Amino acid sequence: MLWQKWEKLDHLEKWLKAIEGGEDYAFASLEELFLVPNIITPPKFKVLDFDKYKGSTCPKNHLRMYCWKMGAYTKDEKLLIHFSQESLTRVAITWYTNLEPSRVHSWKDLMVAFIR
Repeated sequence: MLWQKWEKLDHLEKWLKAIEGGEDYAFASLEELFLVPNIITPPKFKVLDFDKYKGSTCPKNHLRMYCWKMGAYTKDEKLLIHFSQESLTRVAITWYTNLEPSRVHSWKDLMVAFIR
């Protein structure tokens, strides 16, 4: 019974190290968390309410609706890519968070990957 408590404490210690940025932390910098670097959000930008894509409907229709809502920002590809995560849920958000940044250089790259 005592060994179980020590095991739990060991687990908590590792978890705290990861949170504090210790050697077990998966990211070297905050920039590694973003799909595209150097996002500049316009001063008056407000995150819109999107219909959430769950992975079970037509991806082309979802992209069309997303672009219509983001119409004022369609010239800013980085912004489109970054905030597309706000329109995803379930398996779709898991897909997004697992994308390799080196494979997404443009909005078109993201759209092609999303439809696949």
